[in-house]
Amino acid sequence: MSRSIWFNLFLIVVGIVVGSMAAEMTAHIPALSWLSYGLNFGTKSPVILDLNAVTLTLGISLKVTVSTAACTALALVLGHYIAKK
Repeated sequence: MSRSIWFNLFLIVVGIVVGSMAAEMTAHIPALSWLSYGLNFGTKSPVILDLNAVTLTLGISLKVTVSTAACTALALVLGHYIAKK
């Protein structure tokens, strides 16, 4: 059975949310603090385009941690087994 792009996107979002929660919850526990190590990607300040009638503010930031990567991979693997049934 073929998985759709929407199912994969849903699994990725679930993995990111659960992984982010796990990173925040384990950041202050010494034995599990390694789960919150990560990198930040994106713009430091938003890009502002002022056209006098319309003002656009654009910015993006992405924080990748060990737990978000692990939970996203786990969600995709579990989704693969769920889709087979």
